[in-house]
Formats: sequence, C-alpha cells, structure tokens
Amino acid sequence: MEVTRGQVERYQRWLYHHRRPNGRPLAVSTQASRLSYLRSFCKWLAKERYTLYNPASEIVMPRELVRLPVEGFSVAEVEQVLSSVDVSTPLGLRDRAILEMLYSTGMRRSELAAVDLYDLNTEQGVVTIRAGKGGKDRVVPVGERALTWVRRYQEDVRPQLVLHADEWSLFISADGVRFNPDGLGNRVARILEDSGVRKRFGACHLFRHTMATQMLEGGADIRFIQEMLGHSKLETTQIYTRVSVEKLKAVHTATHPGARLRSREEEGAVTATEEAPLEDQIQRRSWVPQRYGGTSSK
Repeated sequence: MEVTRGQVERYQRWLYHHRRPNGRPLAVSTQASRLSYLRSFCKWLAKERYTLYNPASEIVMPRELVRLPVEGFSVAEVEQVLSSVDVSTPLGLRDRAILEMLYSTGMRRSELAAVDLYDLNTEQGVVTIRAGKGGKDRVVPVGERALTWVRRYQEDVRPQLVLHADEWSLFISADGVRFNPDGLGNRVARILEDSGVRKRFGACHLFRHTMATQMLEGGADIRFIQEMLGHSKLETTQIYTRVSVEKLKAVHTATHPGARLRSREEEGAVTATEEAPLEDQIQRRSWVPQRYGGTSSK
C-alpha cells in the first residue's frame, strides 16, 4: 500500500481536530512534532524507493505562536521567597541553597538535579552543567552568595542526609538520594506557595526567567544570557528582551512628548508658580474667570 499526499493531509486535519480526554486540542507544538516524524518517514520511503515520490514534501507545517514567558519575580519578591525559608533546620538550609543556585545560574530543574559534587568548582565560582537540553555541556558562573549557602549546606547538612558513600549528587532529597526533577520542582513550588508571593505558573523555571530578565535589565549582553541559559539559537533568548521593559519605559518617558502628564514647560511653570511669593500666587489666581471659580479684578 502506497502512502499518498491525500492521506498525509487527512492525518494533518485529524491532528488539528483531535481532542484530548480533557476536551482540549493538541498543542501546536505537538502537531508539528508528529508531522515532522511523518515527514521524515516519508522522505526515507522515497529515498529508499519504496514510494515514487515524497507525499509529505509539500505539507505546510503549523507554526506555533511566539508567546512571552511567564513573568518572573522582582528583586523584592526574590528576597521575600529566600527569606521565607527556615534555615535553622537542615532541610531548610538545603532548600535555601537550592533556591540560591537556581536564581544565580538560571539552571533548569533537570540540570540542577543532575549536578554532582565534582561539577561545582567553588574556587573558580563556576558549575559545569553536563548533558543539558540538547545533550550539550556548558559552564556557568555561580554568585558568591549562592556559593556561601551551598558551602554551608555541604558542610553541615549533606552528610546528615546522604545514605550511601557512593552518592555523588550535590543536592540530596529527604530520602537520602538524588532528587528527581519532579520532586525538585514540587519542593520549590511548595516554598513559593508558603512564601506569599503573587502566584504564577511554574516553580524552578520562574527563577530561570527572573535571572535572564534581571541580567538584561542590568545591562548584560544578550549573547551572554544565551550562553548562561544554554540556548542553541539566539532567537530563543531574544524573547526575554520583550519582558525586560524597565529600560524601554525609562527611554519612553525621557523622549516621548506624550509620556508625561505635563510637558516640561508646564512642569517648569508649575514649579515657578509654587516657588513664587504667596501674594503673587494670590494675584495670579485673581485673574481666573468667574466660571472657573475665580474672581475678577475688574
């Protein structure tokens, strides 16, 4: 049986109209992924001469809308989350070290869960992220504050938690073994809920968004942010330039004539009026027409 272009198009329509058990359609990315597999298979069929042509060569792939990432934390909100952790307990001290590492490095939860003791170089202030997304390694800096909390955790807490001497994971769960990514995400989500910060979607990834946005607002070059986040394409990182609007707002306020409630000339006139002697202010106001509540000197 030969695969035809009509069959490929019918499958594409089926993906578009298909509904999951919760009644929601398949995500555009899911549709594109499944069509990509089909297109590769059809290409192989044509190459191996199982078919006379590639029936999927001209299908139009669905394009996913470019969406902004979830809004990250402000500096004050980050400090609120960090200070909410009870560091007088062993698990609290460990949690503070985890949050500091997420905030400082922007690692994904799976990357942090995979960090081993030898991946962290406290003398140089860097951590090696091995086999990150796409199977690529990268080295990123770790801030002094995060390093300080991690050292305290390693010295005072980790020996109490770890069950086996051959366990190399940096962060240990309450069960005495390496965190799995879901368990790490659930733990961070619980901390965020208890901290009282405004609720957002996500947990560990919020610190990733926050790091990228705050570094951009602080003047970091976007290519350094790309290296920190481990993005293979700059376009993926550029989405954070749409979130980092503080500098754009400042430039807009400073340069756009309509950005202020009053123009600079009006503000100067108001300031001069407020600084004038009280007698002069009263005299100026006496010329306001009657219909505006003033009195006439005539």
